[in-house]
Amino acid sequence: MTANVIDVADPADPRLDDFRDLNSVDRRPDLPSGKGLVIAEGVLVVQRMLASRFRPRAMLGTDRRLGELADDLAGVNAPYYRVDADVMAAVVGFHLNRGVLASASRPPELTVPQVIDGARTVAVLEGVNDHENLGSIFRNAAGLGIDAVVFGMGCADPLYRRAVRVSMGHALLVPYAWTAAWPHDLHILRDNGFRLLAMTPDPAARTLSDAMTETAEHKVAILVGAEGPGLTERAMRASDIRVRVPMSRGTDSLNVATAAALAFYDRSRSAL
Repeated sequence: MTANVIDVADPADPRLDDFRDLNSVDRRPDLPSGKGLVIAEGVLVVQRMLASRFRPRAMLGTDRRLGELADDLAGVNAPYYRVDADVMAAVVGFHLNRGVLASASRPPELTVPQVIDGARTVAVLEGVNDHENLGSIFRNAAGLGIDAVVFGMGCADPLYRRAVRVSMGHALLVPYAWTAAWPHDLHILRDNGFRLLAMTPDPAARTLSDAMTETAEHKVAILVGAEGPGLTERAMRASDIRVRVPMSRGTDSLNVATAAALAFYDRSRSAL
């Protein structure tokens, strides 16, 4: 079965409303308070949406991108609205070099017990409110063997368009869940056999390599905090081990996504 291709020449066509005014603060379709849609941008991210639990409602794109997605769209019933670049720009509000978008409704949220079932390594985020950092963490998690992401308080929406784009679509593939009570819900991880490692620049903390070697046979949850302030003291007290990345030349810390990637890599190496 081929994709359901519909040619559209009028940017005001209401069938394109899922993709309208993507840069508008008030009217963006990916706001949870509005339509609450998930928007995938670019061929690779659309491919990952098609492979995820997020079922596409519609796609908007050029004929060139349709050709690139032809194999992926076999059997997909969602309409592909084929437009030229000018029509697409008029709809979304800017010129989109990636040439294709897909929209999906938000499925029911997963729970913490669901996403950690069968997991050996999870990332736990507190206060990560920058969408680019969040997207980078998901991309790092996918590439470095993290099974799931658990959100504490103060985190940004992982389904915001920029987060999905920066994650290269992995925010749609790596399972995640929100805690209901923070940091109290960390007991769910501990009760399921996880050792909780809290990242901090504190020079008194254990080094990553030492901590990962010690916990190599255990299930591990890696806690990372907001850019700047880091984890709250409450979250640190709820952890089992405080860990740090050894620094040099007077530098006290790294970008949160970079620090998380180093922890993910150390874990993947030690757990082999």
